[in-house]
Amino acid sequence: MRAWPATDVPALPGQGPPLTLYDSATRALAPTGPGPEMRMYVCGITPYDATHIGHAATYVTFDLVVRVWQDAGLDVHYVQNVTDVDDPLLERATRDGQDWKELAEQQIDLYREDMAALRVLPPRSFVGAVEAIPRIVDAVRALQDKGAAYDVESDTYFAVHADPRFGGVGHLDEQQMLALFAERGGDPERVGKKHPLDCLLWQAVRPGEPSWESALGAGRPGWHIECTAIALDHLGNGIDVQGGGSDLAFPHHEMGASEAQVLTGEAPFARHYVHTGMVGLDGEKMSKSKGNLVFVSALRRAGRDPMAIRLVLLGHHYRTDWNWTEDELVAAEARLARWRTAAAGTTGPPAAEVLAGVRRHLADDLDAPGALAVVDAWADEALGAGGHDADGPAVVTAIVDALLGVRL
Repeated sequence: MRAWPATDVPALPGQGPPLTLYDSATRALAPTGPGPEMRMYVCGITPYDATHIGHAATYVTFDLVVRVWQDAGLDVHYVQNVTDVDDPLLERATRDGQDWKELAEQQIDLYREDMAALRVLPPRSFVGAVEAIPRIVDAVRALQDKGAAYDVESDTYFAVHADPRFGGVGHLDEQQMLALFAERGGDPERVGKKHPLDCLLWQAVRPGEPSWESALGAGRPGWHIECTAIALDHLGNGIDVQGGGSDLAFPHHEMGASEAQVLTGEAPFARHYVHTGMVGLDGEKMSKSKGNLVFVSALRRAGRDPMAIRLVLLGHHYRTDWNWTEDELVAAEARLARWRTAAAGTTGPPAAEVLAGVRRHLADDLDAPGALAVVDAWADEALGAGGHDADGPAVVTAIVDALLGVRL
């Protein structure tokens, strides 16, 4: 599957420091690396209604990870999936009387446009679930061979406790896991399962639903094994970062970690599990199920500058929950205008402290708000006729572009 076009990243003098990130599994900050290649898998969209601000906040966060790693001189292998066959997509297509493949392609195209507009660097590998079905089937068969999978009627399930480390990502007790599993697409009440938390690997063909012939019989993949198979196929085990929204920590990342650890016999699957906070509207989490969504494409159609949208997202630390407001977008538009005016000057304050400050904040668990404050201070000084460095404006423009992804 093709991604979206890459934007040029300006070269900056020197190299940035190593990136430290919070790991949900160890519940501690730890440095990433040392490289030379950094491997990251970020869970992508289910393309039935893309791209809302919550999505954008997540993908801008991991775009910062890529930019900081590259600034530190590291090669980055970034993989992102698209769940282009799943129950929500099929349900939306049925509701709207639309072919599910057409709906998926329309929403994937829209997602590509939104990511390009927000200047999110594309993953090296952008992989759909449908194209990965042969690899997914191989993974399910390998789990069967290891005695970690079993059938309920014609469906195949993963026995989560085949992995002794199960539960080590989210640190939830069983009652919490059962409640979230039921809420987030699981089937804890299904009769015939060995344990209520065991998750679906392969769903046998259902009337009126798409299916693929395979050694497992006709059917389609479960959600968690999709990402596990794609990640292992493209990146191998022991990746540097597994990323996504905080709502993916359980069950999705928990299940995927255990599947990978059983398949490879090695742990952990990821050195860092990195989760972004939830974005709300009017005090509630922004989600498709609630219908309280703010879409990037709608904002763009209304003439709002994607760079201002990106500045709103960068204005919140990635691990915090926050609420989208029109007032914040207006404030971001004013900030963007101030930066652009300062950067358009023929002279300004020297840029060396800006580069050091932005690098320092981003390397410290992606402190984007702190990095924005460094640029604010430079712009305020420049607009106050401070500084006479002829190179300052151009260098700051490159810093903001390369590290924050904001084009002035």
